Amino acid sequence: MKIALMDSGIGLLAAAAAVRRIRPDADLVLSSDPDNMPWGPRTPEDVTARALDVARAAAAHRPDALIVACNTASVHALPALRAELEPALPVIGTVPAIKPSVAGGGPVAIWATPATTGSPYQRGLIREFAGSVAVTEVPCPGLADAVEHADEPAVDRAIAAAAALTPRDVRAVVLGCTHYELVAERIRAAVRQPGLPPVALHGSAGAVAAQALRRIGAEPAPSAESAGGLTVLLSGRTAELPETALAYAEGQLLGAVSPAL
Repeated sequence: MKIALMDSGIGLLAAAAAVRRIRPDADLVLSSDPDNMPWGPRTPEDVTARALDVARAAAAHRPDALIVACNTASVHALPALRAELEPALPVIGTVPAIKPSVAGGGPVAIWATPATTGSPYQRGLIREFAGSVAVTEVPCPGLADAVEHADEPAVDRAIAAAAALTPRDVRAVVLGCTHYELVAERIRAAVRQPGLPPVALHGSAGAVAAQALRRIGAEPAPSAESAGGLTVLLSGRTAELPETALAYAEGQLLGAVSPAL
């Protein structure tokens, strides 16, 4: 089994690690685009062009499924990716976990990039799934870039700024950018209020990993032999896992396996 994941940068690590945990025997292909990131400020047409290039690089390795582990690419490029690659290659997009986040009744905050915050896409998801639950959209300028570069002081500043915009009574936070899942516990600590239970965080990594297996008719097998290889593509070039990826537990998990030949 071979699962490919794509993103502009290391935001794909969370979903890749989730796949590794439920299928340690699966080969992984990680395809990102450091030469042209970030994608967030680009036009939808430009994001689609970049995403297609990154997806084609991954598809050349003949995976069984492709996870679009990027909210921006899923918003703008998913129809084009599916039109080109399916049905031969199942394509799984990433959607903010708004629906499960409101199950507890709220209030809920959605942390996302400034480009996504307030977008018609996100507002549509809120209308579809939130019902009467109070939802606050929280822009997080600079957080994804700080995570990408493993710049801890910048991560702390961006998280603190977003936490200051998050209502004190929020009981769940949706991580609306895949990069944020790499610093989830720091976010949880920043929004926790004294005397209240920890805030629930809702990311997408586990859901997209499970959906990828469903799409190819495979079952989770977390006890399988840890024999899966790893191929890393940086703007189409075969490379090693970036050093910044190893700053995170998810990158360390993936880096513990031998690269695929």
